[in-house]
Amino acid sequence: MKPFKFKEFTVHQDKTAMKVGTDGVLLGAWCSVDDYPDNILDIGSGTGVISLMIAQRSDAMTIDAVEIDENAYEQTVANFEESDWGDRLYCYNATFNEFAEEIAEEEETYDLIVSNPPFYNDDFETDDVARNKARFTSSLSFKELIVGVSKILSEKGKFCVVIPFKEETNFINLGIENNLRLNRICRVKGNETSEIKRCLLEFSFDETEIQEESLIIEIERHQYTEDYINLTKDFYLKM
Repeated sequence: MKPFKFKEFTVHQDKTAMKVGTDGVLLGAWCSVDDYPDNILDIGSGTGVISLMIAQRSDAMTIDAVEIDENAYEQTVANFEESDWGDRLYCYNATFNEFAEEIAEEEETYDLIVSNPPFYNDDFETDDVARNKARFTSSLSFKELIVGVSKILSEKGKFCVVIPFKEETNFINLGIENNLRLNRICRVKGNETSEIKRCLLEFSFDETEIQEESLIIEIERHQYTEDYINLTKDFYLKM
């Protein structure tokens, strides 16, 4: 599997089941760093692409990642070390539940938490254990994700996530149960006529007027919309 070259960093993806994909890139570009977060956490780092994008976009002193799969963890670490921001990036090989409990016990928090979580439910599990861990909610349910985040997000922190559109209502309700309020939402379509496929969501502990937006990726095959180009042009080589 060839490395994925971005403008300011390269992502090797030969060791991990989850390759660089549009979901991660969308989240890495869309999540807000306007409040100058000091401490950032990426849950389920895969290749480390989201953390690397945020390192490029922000001056955050600490960008931590947590990854359960050993091969993906090793891949993330290698990609972090090869980047220009290796001194700010750190990955832990652990389940998110263990990690969140430990951080909560130490009474530490994060100003920004991001996740491109597993989201195919168990009906579709394959024989590939690593791929299942990366893609299926059995390894980290949405409820476990939100409960953990609510324990370690700072008072003014933001939590940003990308999920399937069909899970939108369920996920927002789980947030409310854990005092996380939806602040921003972006619904993503592949093209003008396709169905909404993904949602980018931003939560915090503050109730605000919800900012709603939509994003269409392509006008036609490999011809990208202006919105998508503007969002990703700092990263993709050909944008």
